[in-house]
Amino acid sequence: MFTGIVEELGEITAVETLDDACRFRLRGPVVTEGARHGDSIAVNGVCLTVVDHEGDEFTADVMAETLNRSSLGALTTGSRVNLERPTAVGARLGGHIVQGHVDGTGAILERKPSEHWELVRISLPADLARYVVEKGSITVDGISLTVVDAGPDFFTVSLIPTTLALTTLGLKQPGDPVNLEVDVIAKYVERLLGDRAGQGDAR
Repeated sequence: MFTGIVEELGEITAVETLDDACRFRLRGPVVTEGARHGDSIAVNGVCLTVVDHEGDEFTADVMAETLNRSSLGALTTGSRVNLERPTAVGARLGGHIVQGHVDGTGAILERKPSEHWELVRISLPADLARYVVEKGSITVDGISLTVVDAGPDFFTVSLIPTTLALTTLGLKQPGDPVNLEVDVIAKYVERLLGDRAGQGDAR
């Protein structure tokens, strides 16, 4: 489990294209400290498994399903990425519960800078809109953010200078894709209420 608090801004140092997958080599001095084969690291919000680790770099295999459902397929050598290690049991939950299982992708639609923060509008797939509410939590490229406004096909978030400086959202421009993960609690509630409604109809 992750919390959406990005630990560092890493970099793709190599991309190897395979038949039905690809292998990324990534640089991240913070997240590779103590890393071992089989460990999990979130890359732009996608939970990946460490295949190999040497110095401040690690490799991770990404299967076709992940490439198709996330924005990782658009990454190239030199791309900057958000990196986070799983949260330790008993640690502070600084953001919200993040699984690293991307629900879909959106795109940056508009950026409105101000003196101390920046408002960013992001497109939202129709099938995810019901999980996104004003003042609720959403994960964008692995970053835990609070929704400012939620529409039928978009939402907005406000970014403080720290987020702009230390994550990929400080670099993304209109048209750039982002990974989205909605609040898993909302999905569980929907499923439970749906099952209860079905049981009620059966009676």
